[in-house]
Amino acid sequence: MRELYKRIIRLYRPPGTIVTVGHREELLAGARHCLLERGYARTTARDLVAASGTNLASIGYHFGSKEELLNEAIAAAFEEWTDELVALAFDDPDATPLQRVRSSWIRMVDSFEENRALLVAFVEALAQAERSPPLRAQLAGCYERVRSTIATMIEKTNPALGAADARLVASYHMAVCDGLIVQWLLDPAHAPKGQELVDALGSALAVALHADHADHADHADHGHPGTAGRTP
Repeated sequence: MRELYKRIIRLYRPPGTIVTVGHREELLAGARHCLLERGYARTTARDLVAASGTNLASIGYHFGSKEELLNEAIAAAFEEWTDELVALAFDDPDATPLQRVRSSWIRMVDSFEENRALLVAFVEALAQAERSPPLRAQLAGCYERVRSTIATMIEKTNPALGAADARLVASYHMAVCDGLIVQWLLDPAHAPKGQELVDALGSALAVALHADHADHADHADHGHPGTAGRTP
């Protein structure tokens, strides 16, 4: 079991890093295993001890409580998944903004099945956050770090957008992601696919831009000096 956790930890360390597995790392790896196998709500302290090969005292020493350990583990796992999606969405420096949206949404939805256990655990954690200020703060911090990561990438590839607008666009992407996760977990057969969302967004934008153009043209006609005062 210890060798398994060493391999898990290596996945999230830079190449060439010397891995020394202590109780803290073993507990985090064990917590990740429990989150995927049992979920957030059903994982007990004894589950964590059994999965990590440590002891109850180690949980208190390194994290203070079972909840703090689970909170840190799920936040780290969710951020890693998000970082992977962001990297994939921005891997082509020549892609247009709409192409990046298309790429990120398609890859995000395609990754749901593989990460179903993580998504379920995350939703379970969200449900607990209302009555757990430490968990709420942990998840809020996770959201802020993800928002900043996405906003930074958006601003780098769209310099004219500005930092404030980049954060708003990042928040929009996150809202879409959260909504899709809930829909997919409840009813994957009827949840929209990534390509369907992109097509719908393109159609909606085209209709909105056409209506806006027509509205401006109408105002221009009514206010044009050459047409003022004319009668039919």
